[in-house]
Amino acid sequence: MYQGGQGIQAYKQARVTTADPKRLVLMCYEGAISNLKLAKEKYISHEYEAKAKHLQKTHDILNVLMQSLDFEKGGPIARNLDTLYRFMSQRLIEGDLNRDPQAFDEVITMLEELESAWKEIGPARHTDAIEGSSPVQDTVSKKSAVAAGAY
Repeated sequence: MYQGGQGIQAYKQARVTTADPKRLVLMCYEGAISNLKLAKEKYISHEYEAKAKHLQKTHDILNVLMQSLDFEKGGPIARNLDTLYRFMSQRLIEGDLNRDPQAFDEVITMLEELESAWKEIGPARHTDAIEGSSPVQDTVSKKSAVAAGAY
């Protein structure tokens, strides 16, 4: 008997459990963006129950991102991300209560900018062990390590 749904679920679970922290953050951003776009579509088409489900998934993802922050290692970056995620969550609540789908667009834009920035961050590496690395590579690697340390 075909059990495609279980296979897909197992694949998704394996993808998450084997992903590195940077990839997990990117997956969260992708999921939040996708769900917010769907929430807006459902709002426009007056499918309010479906809108609520997608909006709740977005809130859940933002909560996961907030709970995953490491304030000790991430320092000011982690604190700034926490503030930003809280703002996004509050903005979505206000937008939903005020029937303002523009709020969804604002948060989508913020999430897309964060996603783009995380995609630019290269893998963290220890530059002191790499012979011949340039000052630019050192700076990028250090910033990558600090940003990645936020999670």
